[in-house]
Amino acid sequence: MTATTTAAPAPIRREDRIIYLDILRGWAVLGILAVNAATFAWPSALEFDPTLARPWAGSPADVTGQWVVDVFFGDKFRSLFSMLFGVSIFLIGGERHDEAKGPVLHRRLMWLGLFGAIHGAAIWMGDILLHYAYCGLIAMLARSWSGRRLVLVGGGLSLLFALLSALALWATAAMAGQAGAGAGGNPFAMTPEDIQAAIATYQSGWPAAQIENFRSWLLLATFSLFLAPVTIALMWLGLGLFKTGFFTGRAPVWVYLLLAALAAGNLAFFAPNAWMDANAPAGETPSAGMSGVGASFAWVITLGYASVLILMTRFGLGVITRRLAPVGQMAFTNYLTQSLIMASLFYLPWAPLTFGDLAWGPAGLWMLVGGIWVVQLIWSPLWLSRFEMGPLEWLWRGLTYGRLPPLLRR
Repeated sequence: MTATTTAAPAPIRREDRIIYLDILRGWAVLGILAVNAATFAWPSALEFDPTLARPWAGSPADVTGQWVVDVFFGDKFRSLFSMLFGVSIFLIGGERHDEAKGPVLHRRLMWLGLFGAIHGAAIWMGDILLHYAYCGLIAMLARSWSGRRLVLVGGGLSLLFALLSALALWATAAMAGQAGAGAGGNPFAMTPEDIQAAIATYQSGWPAAQIENFRSWLLLATFSLFLAPVTIALMWLGLGLFKTGFFTGRAPVWVYLLLAALAAGNLAFFAPNAWMDANAPAGETPSAGMSGVGASFAWVITLGYASVLILMTRFGLGVITRRLAPVGQMAFTNYLTQSLIMASLFYLPWAPLTFGDLAWGPAGLWMLVGGIWVVQLIWSPLWLSRFEMGPLEWLWRGLTYGRLPPLLRR
């Protein structure tokens, strides 16, 4: 075997990047903040247990703000990140039997897992990076499958999981309606007293807040193990869509229009049912579980969003969508920066300790999210005008390849 077959491949250059992927990645990293914001400011149980009364309940602005998150953002951007991560597995690792790129992909995922563990344990309990690292180690085994096979398997599994979720949520709502609120049997449920105790712990400052974050991260990281099949299926679906040309703007226009129409239909069904539930007392579901059914097919809405952005870029509106590309090129830096900013506002040692403050209901959080969006839309192109990549991308790439690449632009 010659030395050239095992030589470490060079990092991807800026000029080799695929603009559609950067645009979608930028859209994903901005959108995910809207979903994550509440778990920086409030105990995570308020996000995961619908039977709990929200402290901000009754404010029309807060009800509307939460409804917008649930309908237009919840799970859509995690799904998009998962699909795009599947694409990156192939772009970095190449074919499964590539003896040069394979070890690079392994190192990249292992370092990502370490970044994720530090992020979750020390900064924010909702970290997704560790989950992507171990899911990626499994998903990469299928990276040499054909695009058609990946779409059929990944899409089929995603559809199956969505149907099972829809059935479970509908049945849970039906049983809760018969047995009374709070009959869902959520193993991670907290009582209102638990919620207040968690808020008091975070507001007490370091080290209690740090310990509570670590405890919550361990709980969520354990629960995330059960979501691995869902994430891996989405990674395969994303890679299949890349190989068949969808994520590179080469699919027929009718495909994008069809997916956009399916997404619009889902939203038309989901939004009014979610609005009924949003305005009902805690634990009541006047939609009879239909909002949960709509939420289960979040990845369909994700593909609709992607279709609209790709069509806009293809047909003359790239001047708008390309604003997202620098944010996407620095997605790793921007994602972790979002965590650092938010945690610094609510519970890190230097924070003003506003965790659980009623000023930070969904409406207040939307103002904060919007401000961070503006900052990242401005700072990302400014940084990339002087540097080849984001600072954390530079560190991650250096660790992956065993050498630090040039950072300053030539």
